[in-house]
Amino acid sequence: MPAAPLALRVLRGLRAVALRSAAILALLALWEAAPRLGLVDATFLPPVSEVAKAWWELLGNGQLAEHSKASLARSFGGFGIAVAVAVPLGLLIGWYRPVAALLGPLLEVFRNTAALALLPVFVLLLGIGETSKVSIVVYACVWPILLNTISAVGNADPTLVKLARSMDLSTPKLFQKVILPASVPVIFTGIRLAGAVSILVLVAAEMIGAKAGLGYLINASQFNFAIPQMYAGIVTISAIGLAFNQVLVTIERRLSTWRVPS
Repeated sequence: MPAAPLALRVLRGLRAVALRSAAILALLALWEAAPRLGLVDATFLPPVSEVAKAWWELLGNGQLAEHSKASLARSFGGFGIAVAVAVPLGLLIGWYRPVAALLGPLLEVFRNTAALALLPVFVLLLGIGETSKVSIVVYACVWPILLNTISAVGNADPTLVKLARSMDLSTPKLFQKVILPASVPVIFTGIRLAGAVSILVLVAAEMIGAKAGLGYLINASQFNFAIPQMYAGIVTISAIGLAFNQVLVTIERRLSTWRVPS
């Protein structure tokens, strides 16, 4: 490749990275400056440098790894179960109208019931151990995946479906060749939403009866007035959510390589 086009591509890449990073850098600069200039109380919002120092200390003494491992096991376990249950069920409901008519009213009742509102119920029925925490994550994650999957199947291009039927494709082949490929983007929208929900709901659940996890770390730090450690836990959750979303975006792109770029 000639040197000039290569240099141009590098400059464009650096410009894109700088543009994407500008807002984050501005936020960090404001976070650092506001407490030091007295715009906010540094007791309740310490400078980002102090939060970074607390984060590094938690990483060094192993607490951050321990709490992150506990949260990730619960979050990813519940998320995986939700995907395994919601995608096939959504395909079934979206394709077969009698099933949709039968389960529709039930879905409407439960999808409008917030997961955190049911947290006390899960704790009463399942205790304060791991089962209740994973179960609340499953419940919260099922709905965005299920509803998006139903919508994706219901909105499949009828022309493609009729064409596939005219070729005498069986129902499994029809799903494999037409329905699933066309539904991937919408289904993954629900999966990405569920990925974010799995972490947020778990953090709230870990604030009740947990002895490890990022939610426990945040709650315990706030109770002990270790404010920098509290923000360190919050920043860690944000970083995990961002990384998880990026992984899902990458998987979606791999599964959608057949699509014509817009």
